[in-house]
Amino acid sequence: MSSNALYTDLSGYYDLMCADIDYATQSSGVRRLHQLFGPGGNHHLDLACGTAPHIRHFIDYGYRSHGLDINQPMLDIAQRRCPEAQFSCQDMCDFQFEQPFDLITCFLYSIHYSDGIDKLNACIRSAHRALSPNGVFCFNAVDKNKIDNSRSVAHTVQHDDSHFVFQSGWHYGGQGERQSLRLSIQKTHQGVTQSWLDEHAMVALGFEDFRHLLVPYFDVHIFEHDYERIVPWDQRSGNALFVCVKT
Repeated sequence: MSSNALYTDLSGYYDLMCADIDYATQSSGVRRLHQLFGPGGNHHLDLACGTAPHIRHFIDYGYRSHGLDINQPMLDIAQRRCPEAQFSCQDMCDFQFEQPFDLITCFLYSIHYSDGIDKLNACIRSAHRALSPNGVFCFNAVDKNKIDNSRSVAHTVQHDDSHFVFQSGWHYGGQGERQSLRLSIQKTHQGVTQSWLDEHAMVALGFEDFRHLLVPYFDVHIFEHDYERIVPWDQRSGNALFVCVKT
């Protein structure tokens, strides 16, 4: 199975896979950060938007949202969910738009889908180029040095007379710029269980590495991974929110 086959072939299950995510709280938290750090404006771009659950909330807040993803089946679902939005099938490491954005978001650790440090740097440059003056780039990230390979998260969902078990976890080998997201899906229908396994190669960095890449383009603020409170990163936790203001 190729590195993105799970999302391509099972895009119809993506919303079930993410059913435990509080999209409303995440979107509200980033909206508040934009109000605090941004110059105003409501032109919004969501990188790696998937099926656009975050975009749905931003539109309801009054933003003019645009979604970008490399996966067209995801975008087809996104367009049905958010007919008011515009969507583009582009690589988030090399994208261009004619009109600048006031806010660019990248949720669910998708910034790590950049294929290596050079591609991540290209993503950062693309975001900087696409923002209006003093615009905000906001994303969440995981510190490679704090990944516990033994930990994973799982949830279950009932859908169309089937029982689903979704599980995911980070894995880092301890050196280099590669980590992976390991995913599994089990679907049981009428006593028959099917299983899908996938491992997504992702770029691995520490938070200081992230800061080093960002500071040539942005004023960088790092906060605890808490969408309900604005709390500076404690220098210990392995997940964080980055708020980057274009310079």
